[in-house]
Amino acid sequence: MSGAAAAAEGAEGRPSRTVLVTGASGFIGGYVVAELLRQGHTVVGLDDLSKYGPVVRAHDDHPRYRLVVGDARDPERVEECLADCDHLVAGAAMIGGISYFHAHAYDLFAANERILAATCDAAIAAHRRGRLRKLTYLSSSMVYESATDWPSAEGQELTIPPPRSSYGFQKLAGEVLVRAAHQQHGLPYTILRPFNCVGTGEGRARGDVQVMSGNVRLAMSHVVPDLVQKVVKGQDPLHLLGDGTQVRHYTYGADLARGICQSLEHEGAWQEDFNLSTDRATTVLELATLIWERIRGASEPLRWVADPPFVHDVQRRVPATLKARRVLGFTADTSLETMLDEVIPWVTREVDRGTL
Repeated sequence: MSGAAAAAEGAEGRPSRTVLVTGASGFIGGYVVAELLRQGHTVVGLDDLSKYGPVVRAHDDHPRYRLVVGDARDPERVEECLADCDHLVAGAAMIGGISYFHAHAYDLFAANERILAATCDAAIAAHRRGRLRKLTYLSSSMVYESATDWPSAEGQELTIPPPRSSYGFQKLAGEVLVRAAHQQHGLPYTILRPFNCVGTGEGRARGDVQVMSGNVRLAMSHVVPDLVQKVVKGQDPLHLLGDGTQVRHYTYGADLARGICQSLEHEGAWQEDFNLSTDRATTVLELATLIWERIRGASEPLRWVADPPFVHDVQRRVPATLKARRVLGFTADTSLETMLDEVIPWVTREVDRGTL
């Protein structure tokens, strides 16, 4: 492990580092920046604001945070941002909901390949200069899209058929690219795969395909806030994509950010990959029932109908979490009920404001 030695101590007794986060204004990126600042690190954010437009975060004016508005496909811009950085969290990506996979299949693949190639080019140069310690790549649970047995453990992505969606395939290709940068250029890396992030701060993406789900327009990339906005808007019966038996592991954004930050300096994370997820499995119908009862009350029975699912709506997404727990000491402990207690009021306010 090369790079400049840290001088200051962070908020939790760890060395204070300077970290570049690409995609810093995105959904997970916002949680990562907040957690890094909480731990006492200095953060440079890079984002072109193309998904949501300008967003307001509580940490925008933090003295240890600087946001650079720029395109992560530009290796010179990334390298400029890396000039004084010890770590790079590569989170920038073109991403949307399941409808995105169909309407923007080429754009997703092409843009994300260019983003990661430019990021790796800049990281290789920065590491060669001696400051950058490691690249941490935020991959996706979609690399396990074609799994036929569960839980999906690290390494399974190399033995199952490749993902069918261009997004999942590109994320897997990104992992290959990161490993190749290490193999040829000695760039240290960690690969992380977040599962089904839940939290606040996600808005309607600028380029989202407009898809109706019953009498309500699908609003966001993730199922939790989208179901909440349907119930808040009074949809009855509630429209679900598919038959509701799809299994997911809904993981709190702040927990994911904590796991990402834990991996940065952990000696066991170098040249390793980890699933980051809760252990709790929940079907879409179980999720819908929890949301319905919290908003409408348990005395009013949930009525629902199944809309035809999209082709790439994976039926089961179940991670193995032992490696992250054993090596990193990471567990995602926030309950789904606690997440809903935070997300429901936030979505309700956004509906009242007319943004959803």
